[in-house]
Amino acid sequence: MSLITDITRMWLTRTTKPFTFTNEYDSTLEYKYCDNLGLYVHIPFCKSICNFCPYCKEIYNKDKCDKYIDSLIKEIHLVGSGYTEKKKVTSLYFGGGTPALAADRIKEIIDALNEHFIIIEGIGVELHPDNVTIPTLEKLKEAGVTKLSIGIQSFQDKYQNILGRKTVDENKLYDVLSQVKFETISMDFIFALPQQTYDDLKKDIETAFSHGANHIAIYPFIDFTFTKSTVKSIDKREKRKLLDKITNYCLDQGYERSSIWTFASEKQAGYSSMTRDNFLGFGCSATTLLKDQFKINTFSTDEYCNRIDNHNLATSLTIRFTERQRMVYYLFWTAYSTQVDEKDFEKFFGKKLKKMYGLEILVAKLLGFVTEENGIYKMTLKGAFYYHYYENFYTLSYIDKMWGIMREHAFPEKIEL
Repeated sequence: MSLITDITRMWLTRTTKPFTFTNEYDSTLEYKYCDNLGLYVHIPFCKSICNFCPYCKEIYNKDKCDKYIDSLIKEIHLVGSGYTEKKKVTSLYFGGGTPALAADRIKEIIDALNEHFIIIEGIGVELHPDNVTIPTLEKLKEAGVTKLSIGIQSFQDKYQNILGRKTVDENKLYDVLSQVKFETISMDFIFALPQQTYDDLKKDIETAFSHGANHIAIYPFIDFTFTKSTVKSIDKREKRKLLDKITNYCLDQGYERSSIWTFASEKQAGYSSMTRDNFLGFGCSATTLLKDQFKINTFSTDEYCNRIDNHNLATSLTIRFTERQRMVYYLFWTAYSTQVDEKDFEKFFGKKLKKMYGLEILVAKLLGFVTEENGIYKMTLKGAFYYHYYENFYTLSYIDKMWGIMREHAFPEKIEL
């Protein structure tokens, strides 16, 4: 598995050198001249832990959560005070964990960010279905939140049982969502679960759009080695058949595809913290992507608070990109939106896409992965599946290894991928 990603990495970066992350970091982050800059805030607390979830999280404790948020606000000011002028940013997303558990303090966090940034495309928050209550939604709306992402996973008991979760009451959900309105209501689902069929997934999507959602995300199940999940994904052939059929269904219904596995019933509806050229991450395990570097904060909430309270950033690891490495990262995550615009690439790097990756583009066309029109490369269904297939390799070879180490060591010396 790692051989595939290693060969691909060496070919695309034109070097045998691995991606090397070290424990050094900058005390001031150079984001002033970054275009299309986004913000991300991580709240790691949950009422219960889903055994399939790979993200940095721990059991909710109010006192610990409050202490964490105090440190989080300090981190925002540490990063933001590097510049006197406010920086325009595209969007702000809260992830976790279950950020809505801190609904009483979300406004404080947003207010701190508003001291340093101007958010122009809205604010999104992830919720567990249990958080979808009128008091919670009213607090979020009052704080300035415009988008919600609800982790449904499935409306069907058989899949909730597989995932170790409880039944979602779709009628109660609809009743609450109809009373407190937001620009985007996104519902997340998992596909490629054991015995999952097209009809099962189609039913979940239909239920979502008829019960308050105007956007859905259908994420593939990935079996991380460090989780306690015993669930196994379906095989490659069945997965491709399922992805193609459900994609065609959504397109036939007139839903707009905004990324590999997201669809919207309304044009203005959107929810994606991934398709941004640059972003600043705040909180434990949060990542920051800038023009020349990528950094990730410690996964330990205690060490995170200690670092921040001592007026130091909680960076655990940093990679300094070579130009080719940054190009690979740019293309990989831009392609998540299902298209790449060569004008955007040239604006970002000052170099033509075809000059840097002309051969790869030609091969992708010949294999039927992409089509080209006016310098915009769009994925075909076949291309989207193989992007997903490679992303699965990438996740298990790189992210699985890095997160596995960082869960055990707050500040590793070095990681090579």
